[in-house]
Amino acid sequence: MRDTLTGSRIRERRQIAGLRQAELARQVGISASYLNLIEHNRRRIGGKLLVDIAAALSVEPSLLTQGVEATLIAALREAAADSVGQQAELDGLEEFAGRFPGWSGVLAQMHRRVVSLERTVETLSDRLTHDPHLAASMHEVLSTAAAIRSTAAILAEPGEIDAEWRNRFHRNLHQDAERLAESSKALVAFLDDSDGQGDRRGVPLDVVEAFFAEHGFHFPEVEAGSAPALDALDSAARSIAGDVLKACASDAQALPLQPFLAALDDGEADPLALAIRFSTNLATVLRRLAFLPEGTLSRPAGLVICDASGSVLFYKPTPGFALPRYGEACPLWPVYTALNRPLVPIRKRVVQLGRSAAEFDCYAIASPLPAQTFGADPVYRSVMLVLPVGDGAQPPEPVTQAGTSCRVCPKRDCAARREPSILSEGF
Repeated sequence: MRDTLTGSRIRERRQIAGLRQAELARQVGISASYLNLIEHNRRRIGGKLLVDIAAALSVEPSLLTQGVEATLIAALREAAADSVGQQAELDGLEEFAGRFPGWSGVLAQMHRRVVSLERTVETLSDRLTHDPHLAASMHEVLSTAAAIRSTAAILAEPGEIDAEWRNRFHRNLHQDAERLAESSKALVAFLDDSDGQGDRRGVPLDVVEAFFAEHGFHFPEVEAGSAPALDALDSAARSIAGDVLKACASDAQALPLQPFLAALDDGEADPLALAIRFSTNLATVLRRLAFLPEGTLSRPAGLVICDASGSVLFYKPTPGFALPRYGEACPLWPVYTALNRPLVPIRKRVVQLGRSAAEFDCYAIASPLPAQTFGADPVYRSVMLVLPVGDGAQPPEPVTQAGTSCRVCPKRDCAARREPSILSEGF
């Protein structure tokens, strides 16, 4: 059984590994402020999050918490839930872990390796397909190679070439070769980026999300009616952040912090009931819940905002939840299905397939932005609040299964599948 010093051990192992809080929090998909609460033993830590933190620190989960057998049982149960085409005898997990702790550890370790590999596949697949920096680098390499080939073809043609033109072609060939070498070096350096993130300064949406993550997705200045300083951001990121903060300020005005927290203390946690109580719309409540101070809610809240094309405009992570930042995600997530039913509030219990069988309560609604002119076509935004499900929670309705994207989803016979999955039963 885990004791109350798990957070202290996590902090100790993080310091030994030379990681900052922000770095470890980013690796496991939580905010730095939430990790700070865990390290000070002010928040309990769930089984999957514990396994993710242990993997990031390159230690066994048993080093972070007491009760090795309980940790192994949790890891084996997670491995059984992730298995494809196999049905494990869950009733015998305790006996198996007790009689064969070594084999249990091997299975748990192999499962963590599979999880890590699938996460790497997801990241690289998304990055190779949609990263603007990679696309620009590839275009530079290919265009330079085409220029070299054209020049070489001219020089290889039979017949004499005027000396002046030959020197000019040679000079162009030399310059293009140098440019190709530099472009290739830049491309290799980009692909060799060890943390898988790359230099994201050219992607304003990522810069904005990183800026919000550094502040724990909450700004006391907004609650006080002022605007946070955005001087550290470039012009594009500053514009996007300003729009998001403007929406936060509007939400704070519609739902003042203290009365809103009082409503939550009264047990009124249903977003639709809160919208009715405060005479506002559901999208405002969903955003407000996601941007509350860390630790206010019993579960860390994630948020996804997309437009009618399905492009993600803002993303706040929550433990276990994975959605491609770029590229095609699974269309079965409520944030997308809400676009088919504008202004209809949606609540679904969703099981995320793929690298983990995490469960989430999702609340979503798609609504139009305020019209700027008469007769203009509506511009829709879809908002989805994501709340991890606690152990033993009963689903409010039939559970929906959704993957990260078709390419890495193990679900078979899915009507929404666009392409075959690269995963196999042996992966």
